Amino acid sequence: MKKFLIFVMCCACGVLNAQNISDVLRYSAENLQGTARYQAMGGAFGALGGDLSALNNNPAGSAIFNHGLFTVSGTAYNRDNSASYGGSTMGSSLYDLDINQVGGVMVFNNNQDTSDWNRVSLAFNYDLIQNFENQTELSGSTAQGIDNYFSAFAQGLPLGDILLQDGEFLENAYQDIGAQQGFGDQQAFLGYFGGILDPEAVEDNNTLYNPNAIYENVNQDFLRNTSGYNARYTLNMAAQYRHNLSFGVSLNFHNVLYQQTDFFRETGYASNSPIQSTSFDNSLRTEGAGFSANIGAIGKLNEVVRIGVSYQSPTWYRLEDTFAQRINSDLADTDIQFIDFDIVNIYDRYSIKTPSKLMASLAFVFGKNGLLSADYGYQDMSQARLRPQNDGNFAQVNSDISSQLTAVSSLRVGGEYRIARFSLRAGYRFEQSPYEDGITVGDLTGISGGLGFDFGGSRLDLAVNRTEREMALQLFDAGVTAPATIDRTNTNVTLGYTFNF
Repeated sequence: MKKFLIFVMCCACGVLNAQNISDVLRYSAENLQGTARYQAMGGAFGALGGDLSALNNNPAGSAIFNHGLFTVSGTAYNRDNSASYGGSTMGSSLYDLDINQVGGVMVFNNNQDTSDWNRVSLAFNYDLIQNFENQTELSGSTAQGIDNYFSAFAQGLPLGDILLQDGEFLENAYQDIGAQQGFGDQQAFLGYFGGILDPEAVEDNNTLYNPNAIYENVNQDFLRNTSGYNARYTLNMAAQYRHNLSFGVSLNFHNVLYQQTDFFRETGYASNSPIQSTSFDNSLRTEGAGFSANIGAIGKLNEVVRIGVSYQSPTWYRLEDTFAQRINSDLADTDIQFIDFDIVNIYDRYSIKTPSKLMASLAFVFGKNGLLSADYGYQDMSQARLRPQNDGNFAQVNSDISSQLTAVSSLRVGGEYRIARFSLRAGYRFEQSPYEDGITVGDLTGISGGLGFDFGGSRLDLAVNRTEREMALQLFDAGVTAPATIDRTNTNVTLGYTFNF
């Protein structure tokens, strides 16, 4: 049999790993990225402005610049994950380097007394708001074998629906079933030809299936590699009125690439089990684009106190998934090898609408000596939606979003102290869990610090930003439901250079 690459459009795709609540949260969340100064102060810039990444908080911030400038920032990422699963704990680490921010602003000052509008600014900024490079590895013993996953899809399904037609290749049947019958029947097909399940009776109308695995507990090894990015390109315009009030608006264009590959191995069956080893791997790729807009204002109450308020619209994403699988076991059909990562399912485009966000900010500026700043953000995650909403699968996911997710409050606090040409900075960040249970994804806490040196016409900044969050990872959407507990720590070291013009 010849191995070849095939693409198939699966319109009746069913709910995949990406098309669920995790998908919505992945594109709704923003890791603390941006310039080194911004990160060092915990991202608390909503009432300050004067930094290109501050446009993410409040687009009025570009009107605070006194002159044009250009900034570029690069980050070294360190991902540490400690996974507890099935009585064992395993750690994994990943390192990555990237240019995470590039941008500039042009400032047009009005030095005449004929207008109360004394300044207009135009800015462009690129921010890598999410770097998806990560690796999670776990190993443990559990009473839920992979046969439960396939059984969840197979029970009640007539055997005749997943049998090969005369002269049909195994890989063609896999694709045809996915395209015509849906994702669930496709998984049942894999369970049968992968040797995991056998029918109660070899008859077309059989709807009962028995596992070929015998065990009390099984040993499972799981590795998830993710990569990609959510990049945002911002076009901004702001104006300052009478030196005390600034207004701004931004248009944001997102570019998304997400890749996730899961490797699963299961052993440790009873000595009399027909199956002694199973492998099941899945690969997901998501590509797309998005759009959002921001409006905001910053008011200077006196020489010390500033306040800010901003509104970020929902982000509308248009995405497309491709998905590939492979399976093997001691009892698998000899041709199962032809179903691998070369056989790709292409799914219909779909949309995600992330919730809008409100932010209120307060800052104290102590002349040239330093400053303190705080931002409060509010975003109701239960308002996120997958579309088209008339899709039965998405309707169920949207119902789960409404019942399982909740409003998220976030707090960012930062400060800066200047000594001659040096600046010392520190920040703190807290973000509530987006889940009602507070367990599936826990609260996020972060601390940061850094320093800068002003050369006069340019500035060099360094920041260290560390966040921690605990979450529950379910290996599969069905059957194998016992979650792993992941303690995730991200540490970013960012170096940025700014020059004035």
